[in-house]
Amino acid sequence: MVVVTAESVPERAGAKLVLARLAQVRDWVERLVVIWVDGGYIGQDLMQWVMDSYRWIFQAVLRNDKVKGFVPIAQRWKVERTFGWFNWCRRLSKDYEILPQTSEAFIYVANIRLMLRRLA
Repeated sequence: MVVVTAESVPERAGAKLVLARLAQVRDWVERLVVIWVDGGYIGQDLMQWVMDSYRWIFQAVLRNDKVKGFVPIAQRWKVERTFGWFNWCRRLSKDYEILPQTSEAFIYVANIRLMLRRLA
C-alpha cells in the first residue's frame, strides 16, 4: 500500500493514513498479522491504536547500537532493497511530481514493472 504525504506529516500520522487505506482492501490481505516498522513508529499509543482498530501487530525492527559498521538487519533490508529498485525508475529517482497522487501512481507502475519482470 502506498500513501505519499507532505514531509511535514509526522510518521505516526502517516502510518494511520496507510493503515486506513489498507483496511479498505482488507480482504486482499486477510493473512496479514504482523507489520514490520522502523524506530519512527515506536510508541505505545500507536501500537495500541493499531491493535484496537485493526487487530494487526506493529513489530519494530531496530538496529543494534553495540555493533559497529554495516550489518544487515533482518526484514529491514527488504524495504531498503525496494527503495533501491525505485531509484532505477527515472521519475522516482528525483522528486519531480507536484501532486502526491502522481507520485503514488508512479510507485505502483514501478512495482508492476518489477513484478512483470519476475514473471517473464
